[in-house]
Amino acid sequence: MAKNRFEQVNEIQPDAITLVLKRDVDGATGSVVMPAASSGGRLSNDQVSAPLPAQDAFRGAIRLANDVKLAIVVCDPDGVWKPEWGDLYQALD
Repeated sequence: MAKNRFEQVNEIQPDAITLVLKRDVDGATGSVVMPAASSGGRLSNDQVSAPLPAQDAFRGAIRLANDVKLAIVVCDPDGVWKPEWGDLYQALD
């Protein structure tokens, strides 16, 4: 079975759910950003989840993306991404 692929980005994207991963003194965490621009007018502001353990944030992003039918992109400046979650790639311009 083929692995899922996720685009790595440097900033929150207005047309996709952004999983933001970070590493700090508490370990690896993540938050999920649902952009207002992609909500079909249901949201007036971007919605950002509270920080969660990285794997929980990843799972939450998957559930939300499936529910609202949006792509997921990943902002991971600290290298938190785990290969078992899928392939992370950067798009060529």
